[in-house]
Amino acid sequence: MAATISTFASSLDDLGIPVTRTDASSLDERIDELVAQPAVGVSLSDTFDDPSLSLAQTTVEIDPTPASLREATTGVTGARLGIGEYGSLVLRMTDRGSELVSLFVDRHVAVVRESDIVSEMKTAVDALDDEIGRTRGSAIIATGPSATADMGALVRGAHGPRDVRVLVLEEGA
Repeated sequence: MAATISTFASSLDDLGIPVTRTDASSLDERIDELVAQPAVGVSLSDTFDDPSLSLAQTTVEIDPTPASLREATTGVTGARLGIGEYGSLVLRMTDRGSELVSLFVDRHVAVVRESDIVSEMKTAVDALDDEIGRTRGSAIIATGPSATADMGALVRGAHGPRDVRVLVLEEGA
């Protein structure tokens, strides 16, 4: 597990994405350090099925209105999986608009549990195949900040956030 997490952090570093590690007791404080205001988010309990993991004690507006989402600089969501070999995040779509919160902001702060970091894409796809087959849900696999070079020069933030921060939630620490 330690090697997988190290590979994940190294892959994210190669993409210019800072990684912060924290335990549950410091999660709210770390989130507040990473967000730029105004910030919106989706309760982390939606991703992790753990009511103790929410954003209720942070400065992040949970369940934003369309107006607050439009004005937000940062969006905070949980990531269903992290993929070590690419530094990718699997973002599961929720009924509370997690897709909008992760894509329509300049900065996305993604929280992933260390136990949800897998070493390779095949493992992630196998897990998603089973999960999506059961739930009929959907997910996106995001690798790095949004960027395109369709028009020549590299442009960041063309289809999503310009800046991504990853918060790895250590368990049993």
